[in-house]
This record gives sequence, structure tokens and C-alpha cells, in this order.
Amino acid sequence: MISERVQSLSKVQSAENFAKERHINAVRIDPNISHHEHLSSVVARLKNLGVTDQDVLCAAWLHDTINDTETSFDELDKRFDSKVAVLVLSISRDRTLSRSVQEEQYVKQLRGAPIEAKLIKLCDISANLRDLKNSQWSKTRKTKEVKKKLYYLNVIKSDLVKNKDQVPGITSLINGINDTITSYGLRPVVFQ
Repeated sequence: MISERVQSLSKVQSAENFAKERHINAVRIDPNISHHEHLSSVVARLKNLGVTDQDVLCAAWLHDTINDTETSFDELDKRFDSKVAVLVLSISRDRTLSRSVQEEQYVKQLRGAPIEAKLIKLCDISANLRDLKNSQWSKTRKTKEVKKKLYYLNVIKSDLVKNKDQVPGITSLINGINDTITSYGLRPVVFQ
């Protein structure tokens, strides 16, 4: 049991280290927040929701690697296993498609993603909105970003609602997101 736990912890640590290494030269939309800071925030939110599954925590560390680095699905599959790779892929965009087709495909993927991927996406949205508060962007650009995050939240909302009794912290996270959304003059997400 102890060696199994150590092995699991090392897998999560390996995912964190891999993500750090891969994102070292990647630039975030807001350069004031490092990738590692963002990823740490997503993982911390998942843990606050009570998520302890090592594969889900690994996928949270890795969730931006396919989109933002030269990392492939196959590489994640080989290094971390197929469950982790599939979770990451299910919340990654297909950059080979045109922008409009890419967005349409991404929304379909989010709708069909497993609940674990939707929890990662929820935590990603929450972390991105928190980072937005300290951004030096104009209010107009911030509002546009908030609307985009709100759209993705609405795409995954029904499955989050179905699972809110199994993951009670979801409601608290949504309330925090609603605080941010309403500060931009947008209607809060009804979560029932």
C-alpha cells in the first residue's frame, strides 16, 4: 500500500515536472501569470473539490500541453498512460483545423468529455477568471474573455449539475465564478 502511494505520488510529480519543462518557453495570453502558476491553481482547485484520483491530477497538470507545446497525444499516452492522455485530449483543441471548425469541434468534445475532464475544465475556467482580475488588459478585452469562459462553462454545466452531490465543492466553485462574472455585468450561471 505505501509503495503504491509513493508510486502514485511520483506519477503526479512527474506530470508536474513534465508540464514545467514543456511550458518553459511557452507564453501565456497574460504574461503576468506563469504556466506553472496557472497549472498549480487548477490542480489546487481539483484537490479542494476532493479529487484524489492520480490520473485526473496528472491530466490537470498536463491539460495545456497538447494546445500550448509540441507535446502529442501519443507522447502523453506512452509516458502517463491512455486515461491521462484521453483526459488531456478531451479538453484540447485540434489546431490542425480552421478556427471556426476548431471551435465547433472543441465544443462537441467538451460536451462528450468524461466528468473528470469537465471538472478539470471547470477548475481551468475558475483559475483563468481569477487570473483575469489582475490582468492589465482593457475592461473590454476582459469582458470578452469572461464571455468565452462563461460559454464553455454553460457547455459543461449539465454534467456538473448531475454530479454536484458526488462533488459538493462544485457549487462553491461556481459561486466564485459567478462573483467574477457579475463584476463584469453579466448574469450569473444558474446552477440547479
